[in-house]
Amino acid sequence: MSNDPRNRRVVVTGIGTINPLGQTKDETWQNVKNGVSGIAHITRFDTTGHKTTFAAEVKEFDAAGRFGRKEARRTDIVIQHAWAAAQEAIKDSNFESIDAETKRNCGVILGTGLGGITSAEQGILVQNGRGPSKVSPYFVPMMLLDSVPARISLEYGLCGPNMSIATACASATNAIGEAAQMIRYGGHDLMVTGGADSTITPTVLAGFNNMGALSTRNDDPATACRPFTASRDGFVMGEGAAIFVLEELEHAKKRGAHIYGEVAGYGTSADAFHITAPDENGTGAIRSMQIALDRAGLTPSEIDYINAHGTSTQLNDAMETKAIKSLFGESAYGVAINSTKSMHGHLLGAAGAVEFMLSLCAMQDNFVPQTINYEDPDPELDLDYTGAAPKQMEVNTFMSNSFGFGGHNATLIGRKIPPAALV
Repeated sequence: MSNDPRNRRVVVTGIGTINPLGQTKDETWQNVKNGVSGIAHITRFDTTGHKTTFAAEVKEFDAAGRFGRKEARRTDIVIQHAWAAAQEAIKDSNFESIDAETKRNCGVILGTGLGGITSAEQGILVQNGRGPSKVSPYFVPMMLLDSVPARISLEYGLCGPNMSIATACASATNAIGEAAQMIRYGGHDLMVTGGADSTITPTVLAGFNNMGALSTRNDDPATACRPFTASRDGFVMGEGAAIFVLEELEHAKKRGAHIYGEVAGYGTSADAFHITAPDENGTGAIRSMQIALDRAGLTPSEIDYINAHGTSTQLNDAMETKAIKSLFGESAYGVAINSTKSMHGHLLGAAGAVEFMLSLCAMQDNFVPQTINYEDPDPELDLDYTGAAPKQMEVNTFMSNSFGFGGHNATLIGRKIPPAALV
C-alpha cells in the first residue's frame, strides 16, 4: 500500500448505529426511506413545567441486556450508545480479518457535544440531596467526554490515537474528518470514528428552551421538525450514536472488505461571529464546503446530493440556503437537498455521524429520502429540499454539512468508488 498521502484514499468498511429510528443501520435506513418520525413525547422524565415536552429518544434500549448490569451501572447512556454502535460497526467490518499489529495501531476519534451530561446532572442531584458520600465512585469517568472513545479502545485493545472532539453540533463531522486525515496523512491504516450524544435531560431541555432554540409544537411532536418551511419554530432534541470503521483503500481491498464509499473531502472552519447564532451571510459555512470540495478535487456541479444541517430553526435554514446558493451558483437549483433531522431530530454532537451514515446509504441505494413535514415552503428558501417525496436517482457524490454553536463548521464529501478502482 502507498505511503504517499496523494495516493492514500480513505474508505468506509464498517457502520453501526443506535438512534431514534433504529438500533441497526438497516433498521434505521428502512425507517428513513419510509419517512418514519422518531419524535414523540418524552418518556424518560416528567416534563411538567417545560415549554417543550417532546424529543427523539432512543426506544427500548436495554443496556443491562447488552453489557451486563454492572457495566450498565458504571457507564453513562452516551457511552452505552457509542459502545453498542461500535459493536455493530466492528462486526460489519469483519475486524477479525485484520492483523494484530494493525488493530493495535488503530485509533478511536469520536465526537460528542456534552458527553456524560446525564450522569453529571444526576450526580449533582445526589450530592445536593443525599450528601457527598452517596456520589458514585464512577461519577467522574461516567461524565468525562473522553470516556466515550476510551470505552471502545478498552473493549477492542485499540492503542492508536484516542480522543474525543467537542465542536458542539459539528463534533461528529469533525471527528470523522480528522480520523480520515490521520489515515491519509498520519500513516494509520484503520480508524474507528463517529459520534455519540445523549442530552435529553431536564436541565438541558430547559436551557435550550429558555434560549428559544426548541420547537414548542407539543400538540403534534411528529410534525414539529420541519426544516426549510415557513412555520419552522426550532429544533427537536435527539440522541444516539453512529460509528464507522475507516480504512486505507488498498488495505481494505487486500483483505476483501466491503466498501461503502470513500471519504473524499473534509473541510472545517470557524465563523468568529457569535457564540450561538450563525453568521447570516454563511461565510464560514461557504469556506467549510469549499475546502471539502477542493480536497475532493470536485466542483459544486459534481455534487449530486446534500444532507443539510437543516435544523428547522429560522437562522440556520436561511443561512445554509444562502451559503449553498452563494457557493454553488446555478448548480444550487439542480442538487437534491434534504434534512433527515425531520425524522430523527437533532442529535447534537452525534448529528453529523448519523447524517453521514444516511448519506452513505443514500449513495448505496441511489435514493434520496424525503424531508418530511415540508408542507408550507418558505418563499425565501427556494432550493430543492426533497419535500414532496423521496427520489430514486443516481447518487455518486454527496456533501454532509454540520454547523455548531461557537461558530464551528464542518463538511464531509462522500464518493462512490468506481468498480475499476476495486480491482
